[in-house]
Amino acid sequence: MLKKLLALVLGLALMGAAGAALAADKVVYHVNDSASQALSALRNMRNQLDTAPDTTIKLVAHADGVDFLMTDYKDAAQVGPLISALAARGVAFEVCEITLKNRKLGKDTFVMEADFTPSGVVRITRLQQEGYAYIKP
Repeated sequence: MLKKLLALVLGLALMGAAGAALAADKVVYHVNDSASQALSALRNMRNQLDTAPDTTIKLVAHADGVDFLMTDYKDAAQVGPLISALAARGVAFEVCEITLKNRKLGKDTFVMEADFTPSGVVRITRLQQEGYAYIKP
């Protein structure tokens, strides 16, 4: 009887741990205008991780939203340290390759923290299908 009770308690504890692991937040931030959204997105992500450090965050940028991830961005001195700090905390920054093609931009013009995705809107769609919450600053 004691073995059954111990097995039940252990089983419930494992289920609780698995449930807690499943409950971690996943968020995709959508940025398509650097001038009006980038700094807000970066600060929101920092605040989110400060409050819920186990959150998985991906930022997907397309159109004019890719500008803040470029090495020659006009406000690079302000956004650069935030990008680096967030990347160090696990945030993924993904740039739309369709935007690169349409604007004739090279991957080498982006900060080292930037990754690339074939289509920004397709990536956002798939992340939402995977259970990511959608945030547009």
